[in-house]
Amino acid sequence: MKARNTGFTLVEIAIVLVIIGLLLGGVLKGQELINSAKVKNLSQDFRTIPLFIYGYQDKFRALPGDDLRAQTHLCPASACTTNGNGNGRIDGNWDDAVSATPSEAVLFWQHVRLANLAGGSTVTTDPNYLPLNADGGRIGVQGGGAGAPLGVAGSHVVCSAGISGKYIRQLDAALDDGDPETGSMRAGSLVGTTLTAVSPTNPLDEATPYVACLGF
Repeated sequence: MKARNTGFTLVEIAIVLVIIGLLLGGVLKGQELINSAKVKNLSQDFRTIPLFIYGYQDKFRALPGDDLRAQTHLCPASACTTNGNGNGRIDGNWDDAVSATPSEAVLFWQHVRLANLAGGSTVTTDPNYLPLNADGGRIGVQGGGAGAPLGVAGSHVVCSAGISGKYIRQLDAALDDGDPETGSMRAGSLVGTTLTAVSPTNPLDEATPYVACLGF
């Protein structure tokens, strides 16, 4: 008897290819949803911090971190915080470290939390005191003006670090003009302590972490 040839028919191969295509489509769609959720989470940080400032100003007629009467406003019975200098600006840098005499940019978080505008530890020595974004990078705020990071315009600047390049354009599109080189939101690569703005000579790379700063 002749041996019967075995193998897949064209119909079977077509069905397998369709199934593989559906699986790949599902994986890609799932990744797209994950990326969208990450960008939404990151953008929420930039939208929320101005609300902290406006809420604090509405309650106390002062800037959080800069409040000259913070102890009176937040803890009249005890010295739970440090007063700012009341010059109408959040002094210090968004990425300042906690020290024995914390800058106003660091005190900002203590003030808004003691005012019940934000959640988190009010103890500056707590390892979790400084907030992080969804990518695990530092989030901070400082006064704007001539020394603003990446040259963004505005009275205040919010910066968020460690954001993957693949999210930067989506984040900028959600909050500004979609171009991380221009507008009120800009991005830059951080090497050591040097922050270099994204530009034609320093193009955006999807695999590189960046600092994104928004002025308002």
